[in-house]
Parts: sequence; C-alpha cells; structure tokens
Amino acid sequence: MEQTIWLSYDLGIKGDYEGLYAWLDNHEAIECGDSIAFFRFNVINTENLIDELKSDLSENVQFSKRDRVYVIWKIKNKIKGEFIFGKRKASPWEGYGSKESGVDEID
Repeated sequence: MEQTIWLSYDLGIKGDYEGLYAWLDNHEAIECGDSIAFFRFNVINTENLIDELKSDLSENVQFSKRDRVYVIWKIKNKIKGEFIFGKRKASPWEGYGSKESGVDEID
C-alpha cells in the first residue's frame, strides 16, 4: 500500500546528503522547500510505517547521532508527525513573541 509522506531533514554540515538525496530520488520525491520532501512510500503494513521507513532509510543513508529526520503522514483521517532520527530541540523563535507574564507566587 502506498503512504503519502512529508519528510523534513537536518543532517548538519557533515551529513550523508548524497545517500539521502539518492534515496529521495529513487522514491521520486518532490522538493517542498529547504530540507523538505514529499513522496509516496510503499509500505507492507500501515501500522508498521515508521519501522519500515526507518529501516529503508537506514539501509541507504549513514546517520549520525546529531542528524534529525521528521516525518508527517496521514492515517485514518489524522495527521501524524514523529522524529524517526534525532529529537526536537529548542525553537529558534523562542523569546521573540510577547507573552503575558503571570503572577509569581511562593508559599
């Protein structure tokens, strides 16, 4: 079964972009802006989508512990997203907005 995927990647300056780009090209991915791709992925079981995608990528791309790959997909009328490599970090826009400060209270 084909599953529609958006993939966001951050491999830093030493990342295996050649491996990732070859993988994306082989999956006929479409560029959607800086470090974002859209493609269809053949999956055996949609319940195992993340495991199958992560396994396929790992076989073709050398990831380091600092690399980050986030995928977004739709399943059962829900949009889901998950890091399959790496994890979330602080947003570069934190502190730019104007938030109301609450009352500080100490017992």
